[in-house]
Amino acid sequence: MSAVSGSAGSGLYEARRKIHAREVTGRYERLRVIATSALLGLFYGLPWLQWRGHQAVLFDLPARKFHILGLVFFPQDFFLLTWLLIIAAVALFFFTTLGGRLWCGYACPQTVWTKVFVAIERWCEGDRQQRIKLDRAPWTAVKVARKTGKQILWVVFAAYTGLTFVGYFSAIRGLAPSIATASLGGWETFWILFYGFATYGNAGYMREQVCKYMCPYARFQSAMFDRNTLIISYDAARGEPRGSRSRGADPKKLGLGDCIDCTLCVQACPTGIDIREGLQLECIACAACIDACDGVMQRMRYASGLIRYATQNSMDGKRTRIVRPRTLIYGGLLMALIVGFGVAVAERQLLEMDVMRDRNSLYRQLEDGGIENVYTIRLINKDTQAHVVQLGVSGLKDATLDSEQREYRVAGGEVLSVPVRVRAPGQAVTGSVEVKILARSVGDDEPESSAVARFVAPST
Repeated sequence: MSAVSGSAGSGLYEARRKIHAREVTGRYERLRVIATSALLGLFYGLPWLQWRGHQAVLFDLPARKFHILGLVFFPQDFFLLTWLLIIAAVALFFFTTLGGRLWCGYACPQTVWTKVFVAIERWCEGDRQQRIKLDRAPWTAVKVARKTGKQILWVVFAAYTGLTFVGYFSAIRGLAPSIATASLGGWETFWILFYGFATYGNAGYMREQVCKYMCPYARFQSAMFDRNTLIISYDAARGEPRGSRSRGADPKKLGLGDCIDCTLCVQACPTGIDIREGLQLECIACAACIDACDGVMQRMRYASGLIRYATQNSMDGKRTRIVRPRTLIYGGLLMALIVGFGVAVAERQLLEMDVMRDRNSLYRQLEDGGIENVYTIRLINKDTQAHVVQLGVSGLKDATLDSEQREYRVAGGEVLSVPVRVRAPGQAVTGSVEVKILARSVGDDEPESSAVARFVAPST
């Protein structure tokens, strides 16, 4: 961002200079390719995966059910989602404290999809020099064909990304036929177009601007960094003074450092920074500059690592402490949260019940002098298997529960509403007392549930 000038016509922001990142090879590039392939494979593949006859991952908002690999979650399990978000936040703190912005460089959706869009651009328009030359060239038939081909592929990929995103909320195997027959619903159409457009704009055009100006992570990352955090560092003591020289030349005899000032590290950077100027807010720790520099060092017959992952203490010749109070606290808290979440999911009640009183009347006086209260019971089967449920009542002497059926079959993931009547002798209760409604699945070691309700009778 440029400084604000008092001269007329001066803008607040520096005009964007399009970045044509150089393609690099190396160990970190291989790691990025593996991470990108794995994450995209999960995103595009999970909606198509079937699990016991159902879509493996489906967030069915109209039915208020989340299907995740055979598990069914309901609004009553919302605390588990909150738990997951806390785990994600603590994990971000933990890994940032250890390795800096690893999330940004290898797993952030913006990074992953930008890499795909850049790969499409490179396939259509050529390498870095060819793309720069093409952008500067006048419009010709060849330029139009290359640019048009890139845009078509971008749009197709973005649209399929939007379709996949919606496929997590609406059964994906029904979306494609609906599109073919022009019977797609309004909300599905909106979100496919919206998410596709967002992917196209963010990964195709905005790219590094999202990381520089829109992402909040870069603003508060410094609060999680310390002198023992791994960051991408340029070894100035070894590299300075910079200067060009012939291959194999001894830099000490020339009075130079190991940096030959080739600027390949700058050309490889997807955000366009010069890492030799020190740690910067725009650095996403993708390590492209490390691969570029190591390749140059190898060709110059110098030791690699002029640019490398290092801590500030190691760069200053001090001892690096990976195990320190901050990492112990974050690591211990993260492990406790993960274990607790696993236990909560494993031990959660598979058969739940909600009881709602009939609002039309507090109670009914029967001809034999008994008192009757009417309730609606909601049986929630969180299991993938169906259960046959019997209902009962306890906590009130001689009380009975009457319903239309003796047993109710509740399918896996189903919510079943059942009207029931609880009756008690008139002399057994006065005023308002608590009763317990019971639901027991028929069979040994099957889930049970209970809920407390208020039974109302005349006060005298």
